[in-house]
Amino acid sequence: MPQKELLTSSYDFTLPQRLIATHPASPRDSAKLLVYNRSTNEITHASFCDFEKFIPKKCALIFNDTKVIKARLFGKKPSGGKIELLINRALNAFDVNVYIRGKVKTGSEIIFTKETKGFTENLIAVVKELNDDGSRVVNFYVDKKLSISSREAMRFEDILPIIDKIGHVPLPPYIQREDNKEDEEEYQSVFADKEGAVAAPTASLHFTKEQHDRVCSSFKHAFVTLHVGSGTFKPVECESITKHPMHSEYYEISDEAKRLLDSEIAILSVGTTSTRTIEFYARNPAKQKGEANLFLHPQNRPIRVNHILTNFHLPKSTLLMLVASFVGLKKAQELYKSAIENEYRFYSYGDAMLIL
Repeated sequence: MPQKELLTSSYDFTLPQRLIATHPASPRDSAKLLVYNRSTNEITHASFCDFEKFIPKKCALIFNDTKVIKARLFGKKPSGGKIELLINRALNAFDVNVYIRGKVKTGSEIIFTKETKGFTENLIAVVKELNDDGSRVVNFYVDKKLSISSREAMRFEDILPIIDKIGHVPLPPYIQREDNKEDEEEYQSVFADKEGAVAAPTASLHFTKEQHDRVCSSFKHAFVTLHVGSGTFKPVECESITKHPMHSEYYEISDEAKRLLDSEIAILSVGTTSTRTIEFYARNPAKQKGEANLFLHPQNRPIRVNHILTNFHLPKSTLLMLVASFVGLKKAQELYKSAIENEYRFYSYGDAMLIL
């Protein structure tokens, strides 16, 4: 039997339904902020608008500048049957890993049309592979009334402006509502830049442009990119967390981030996605870009990040285990208990926690 901190069941907790945030805080920085200082073992309850007051003086902040794409597409089969497709990640220039709600087989076509949004040709996804994990590999084509064999598969970057017109914001499943116009702006950080994520780096959502500008003018900072995939929501299902197959995501370390990470300055990582990127680089310093699949937990602790800003995460998730990698299982449980008792809002649109 694995020790307690390696048992998936140790990361389970009961969350009242009312504490699942289904809409963003407005304004963004009105969210609550729980601050835990490890050196004093003190918990402070504050507002995110006071975030700057808690940043250690000699510290650099690292942000994830990924941009969420409208990865949720509604289409139909040639026979008329409805299909829902969620883009997960690009595997290369042409092959795209997706999840499909509806029965398909290799060679199946899915047709997407949304003339009312200014795209008059059909976008077609053709299923190329069926993976054991339930995902599918597809190629995308624009329907020019040619047979598939005569068409040229589209590059992933050429699909993006099309899905921006016909797609939907890929809200996490626990929000349990359809996306709306508000989500197009609010489920995106104010510094989002590089398209490719299908989930937002949610700790970043608390920053207004004014607050982010103030922080960046007062502290050293830099950006990394991690294109967050849907695997971020996948619960750990193994009895022992060490048996969990960690998902992989594309990352890049900017030159400025590299300079800071290679220095001795303390690092405050904004979000779990920035943290995983930084920590993967710390273990692989020769690689400024590539695929990151690092799983942080109490027996695989951070070696470069000193402080972390994060949200409150799903039970049995790798993100909760990442939090425990900073403070240990027992303290993570205590912090979440305090958050629930103090009516903090949880998950993507929820409140924040700063671990110092």
